[in-house]
Amino acid sequence: MGSIVVCGGSVIGLCTAMLLARDGHDVTVFEGDPADVPATPAAAWDSWERQGVAQFRQPHNLFPRFRQIADVDLPELTERLVAAGCVWENPLASLPPSITDRTPRPDDDKFRFVTGRRPVVEAVIGAAARDQAGVTVRRGVRIAGLLAANRADDGRPRVIGVRTVDGEDIPADLVIDAMGRRTPSLEWLTALGAPPPQVESEDCGFAYYTRYFRGPQLPVKVGPVLAPLGSFTLLTLAGDNDTWSLTLFVATGDAPLKAFRDPECFSSVVRACPLYAHWLDGEPITDVLPMAGILDRYRRFVVDERPVATGFAAVGDAWACTNPSAGRGMSVGLVHAQLLRDVLRQHPDDLLSFAHAWDAETEEKVAPFYWNQIAADRLRIAEMHALRDGREPPPPDPVITRLGHAAGRDLDVFRGMVEMLTCLALPQEVFARPDMAAKVEAFGSDVPMQLPGPDRTELMDLLTA
Repeated sequence: MGSIVVCGGSVIGLCTAMLLARDGHDVTVFEGDPADVPATPAAAWDSWERQGVAQFRQPHNLFPRFRQIADVDLPELTERLVAAGCVWENPLASLPPSITDRTPRPDDDKFRFVTGRRPVVEAVIGAAARDQAGVTVRRGVRIAGLLAANRADDGRPRVIGVRTVDGEDIPADLVIDAMGRRTPSLEWLTALGAPPPQVESEDCGFAYYTRYFRGPQLPVKVGPVLAPLGSFTLLTLAGDNDTWSLTLFVATGDAPLKAFRDPECFSSVVRACPLYAHWLDGEPITDVLPMAGILDRYRRFVVDERPVATGFAAVGDAWACTNPSAGRGMSVGLVHAQLLRDVLRQHPDDLLSFAHAWDAETEEKVAPFYWNQIAADRLRIAEMHALRDGREPPPPDPVITRLGHAAGRDLDVFRGMVEMLTCLALPQEVFARPDMAAKVEAFGSDVPMQLPGPDRTELMDLLTA
């Protein structure tokens, strides 16, 4: 396959382009936002405007799976991130005190990863794409729609390129949608006469309140990174260059908790969480940044065993997107991008075979990340609604609950849980391991320590004080 167009020049679009260019493809990336990649991390954070990315200044994370793929297929990317001030993280560095067996395992290194604030990470990847032979990035060019051939593969439209808003036609052997959760590609396909893909969409029901801090050293991790605390969940993430973020996320319909956007209310709630109060011990570098209206959405482009169009593929959030608080978006997106590269290697000259294989591989290897997150989100939002209304929360997933209990006692179970959370493994892979079921059975009935924090009544008192 010769020329490929990638619509969307954010993290996953650029990584997809680099992976494909390293296979010898000629790749052009079109990015609607006009600003070029800033030269320094400080400029990336302070002045880079990315209107096309609603969550640009909300917390993001690069999990171990991202680093594993990058180290093999995008060499030097990890080193570039570190040079820009991104930090090394290791989930095994802060084991629960109830785990007594701390014997190192031969593959402990797989859990390490480098992470930083989204603008800094994207600037590093943007610079790497600019330096990648075979990749051309055209910023400030917006795409108006897709071009189709007169003939069709399997009776469906065959995409042969894109048209810009300025009327320029760009031919391509394959068009990749990497425009994220706001992608307009569904309308583009409809305009070609393609049948609608399978779409499932719902408001995830969460609102997010984030504040960034800077200090001489990163806060010590005492509690889990993602801590459900009754009516709200607290998320703590390390950033780059001596920065970090605190996020409180809540149910969107919980009107009293909109007070979290006030810095004093935000801080008073965090101070009431003993394991996290010290995360406030820094200089605030932003106000409290709110975000809501986030959709969970899944799209499948093979319907009734036929692709809705050929010559087109959606990757990352343009294919499926979920609640961003889990921090998996960029890691799952890179898994998906690598998979696209692999499928294209197997079907370089047959668009119909490529479409079928791309759908099948996506459903088998990537879709489970989406469906697992959706199930967890629905349970958590139902719990939040019940606590808000003074009702008994619904029972949690018994399997995941027992796994979490056992993870507080057994190192191998803890490692397995971390693998699931950081995209290194799917739950079915973890549960299939020898002795895993026995260990979960042995410790799964243990009652873990409850994370200290305000209950609903105490939270309301804090907000009205």
